[in-house]
Amino acid sequence: MRVIAGLLKGRRLKPPDWEGLRPTSDKLRETIFNVLAPRIAGARVLDGYAGTGALGIEALSRGASEVTFVDQDRRAQALIEENLARCGVTKGYAIIRTDVVRAFASLGDTTPFDIILLDPPYAMSSEFEPVLATAGEILAPRGMVVLEHARRATGPATAGRLVRSREQRAGDSGLAFYEVKTEK
Repeated sequence: MRVIAGLLKGRRLKPPDWEGLRPTSDKLRETIFNVLAPRIAGARVLDGYAGTGALGIEALSRGASEVTFVDQDRRAQALIEENLARCGVTKGYAIIRTDVVRAFASLGDTTPFDIILLDPPYAMSSEFEPVLATAGEILAPRGMVVLEHARRATGPATAGRLVRSREQRAGDSGLAFYEVKTEK
């Protein structure tokens, strides 16, 4: 695992040393950030189910102004901190150790996020809709939520105030991109 582009390009990230954590592949991260490229500079980003922190670190490398990493596993929190240190990142981030829905609730009174990256365990596909609906409550009006999921699963067409605007498949994974519904 490495940072693909930006100021931290080429920096190696430490993978997890325990079972059950599936880091987003370099190729899939590249796909995500190719879509997000026009939105990333100066963006406020939330990396939900952060795991290794690779998505959030990629966002910082490409010019995001700040990233909030959320993961409830202490091992993941330590791994994110280690990967940030490996990359020399000392500011512009926060790490919250709780589940994503609780984090969204506690962040509801803050400035909305421009980009929310969600990489939940693939087994959670039945829980996508409530997580997305809650994410939509802390998303800026022109923001975007990216949901990584198993290829065989599909993100819901709508969730709360979000509507799926794009889908992509890559290898064993799928990506669903969501934006705030626009009134017509």
